[in-house]
Amino acid sequence: MDKVRENLQNPQMKKTKVRWFIVMMLFLVTSVNYADRATISIAGDALQSDLGLNAVSMGYVFSAFGWAYVIAQIPGGILLDKFGSKLVIGMSILIWSIFTLLQGTIGFFAAGTAIVVLFALRFLVGFAEAPSFPGNSRVVAAWFPSNERGTASAIFNSAQYFALVIFSPLMGWLTYSYGWESVFYVMGAIGIVLALVWLKVIRNPREHPRVNKAEIDYIEAGGGIVDMDQKKEDAGAKEKQSQWPFIKQLLKKRMLIGIYIAQYCITTLTYFFLTWFPVYLVQGRGMSILEAGFIASLPAICGFLGGILGGMFSDFLLRKNLSLTIARKTPIIIGMLLSCSMIICNYVDAEWLVVVIMSLAFFGKGFGALGWAVVSDTSPKQTAGVSGGLFNTFGNIASITTPIIIGYIVNATGSFNGALIFVGANALVAILSYLFIVGKIERVELEAPTK
Repeated sequence: MDKVRENLQNPQMKKTKVRWFIVMMLFLVTSVNYADRATISIAGDALQSDLGLNAVSMGYVFSAFGWAYVIAQIPGGILLDKFGSKLVIGMSILIWSIFTLLQGTIGFFAAGTAIVVLFALRFLVGFAEAPSFPGNSRVVAAWFPSNERGTASAIFNSAQYFALVIFSPLMGWLTYSYGWESVFYVMGAIGIVLALVWLKVIRNPREHPRVNKAEIDYIEAGGGIVDMDQKKEDAGAKEKQSQWPFIKQLLKKRMLIGIYIAQYCITTLTYFFLTWFPVYLVQGRGMSILEAGFIASLPAICGFLGGILGGMFSDFLLRKNLSLTIARKTPIIIGMLLSCSMIICNYVDAEWLVVVIMSLAFFGKGFGALGWAVVSDTSPKQTAGVSGGLFNTFGNIASITTPIIIGYIVNATGSFNGALIFVGANALVAILSYLFIVGKIERVELEAPTK
């Protein structure tokens, strides 16, 4: 604590860059987060064969995560606003990793029981992961000024693609060499170690031993809410206040409704790649699971690059004195237009061309995935966690609907052609929502509820 006081009391010190270490920790956590979501897709073909599941049943298993993830968003946001980002995110990582590891044990159960246990464990993983992205958004809002928030949000959001780049080949190799159970054991163990690291190294802005006053002043001057979690320490002395009046106000804002609709559509693209894409490569394009694991990483590399470039491009527009609305909407619209290109895969046969087209679509999806930057820009200061939870609730309804809808399409048609059209159409709806519903992007001001 003496080091913290010394740093904060010396205004002549050169500005530190601790905020970038914080966002790299968010990047690492989010990489494991998405890898654990994708375990079931990489192991999916072998697991489907062992348990005797058809496409519809597999779709429901894929959706188990989404049901809990959506249900727990607002409670997760309330926990974040009450206990702060560090503790809630750390416990979230630990709990979801334990449930991921336990999925490796379902092979010990009879087929019918195994399906129930698998669904239950996927459900619990979704429940435990619920605070993660609202928590990320809160951390970025606390540690970053507005003109760096797009880049910071893009860095942690692009981890979903990095996760596929790094972990898809690893999980494909584990499945091929040691069986699908090993995927869950290894990823669960990695997450448990990461939870302990997070709890050890993460601090609030004013409490971090390496931060100095120059950096704190810079963050505050740019709109960073550096005291977000310190204020929660005094909450117990105040009368407890219900969050529901604030939630009702948020749900009446046209800007937020448009953002929610668009996020649902963008998340549809995310969950196609997280659930059915490796299965599409195996069953729709005749690849082996080992090939699918490695090939799935190629579009993911493009998605990762797109994610970083989209955030940087948005902040570049902001630094050129363009409005926040233009700076955020432009990359989103460009990215979603590129994502629509996946429909072209229905009309080509060459595997290499399918990979190229999907890589372009994935690049676009990453380039346009600025939803969490928009959340950091628009969330009211007094309910940042709840606002992020509400945004993620609407967006992740797609984590339920997407696997199920695609499962029915594939089961009814025996083809993935309709599935690609369905996913591409969602990208178009996201564009229309930002163009015609969202309007001006600005921070929401809430009225104090009457007693």
